[in-house]
Amino acid sequence: MITGKQRSFLKGIANGMDPIFQIGKNGITESFVKQIDEALEARELIKINVLNNSFLSADECAKELAKATNAEFVQSIGNKFVIYRESENNKRIELPR
Repeated sequence: MITGKQRSFLKGIANGMDPIFQIGKNGITESFVKQIDEALEARELIKINVLNNSFLSADECAKELAKATNAEFVQSIGNKFVIYRESENNKRIELPR
């Protein structure tokens, strides 16, 4: 579980990021979860865009993906959301205490 200070720090980093994945009308599939899992291991922090033709909201997608990948929900703004998971082998982000 991340603290409010850590969440704020991650929001600052995510502000300049572009979304690297999109969720469309197919929603969240098993292969999509696998790709997110690999991206979290490589980058730790990722931003995802939910397209207008998706049947899910950004909040629903974020909670489902965070649970499926054992990640932390950071923020959701409009159609985009950010999730974080500390990498085991490729640690890049040093969170404040």
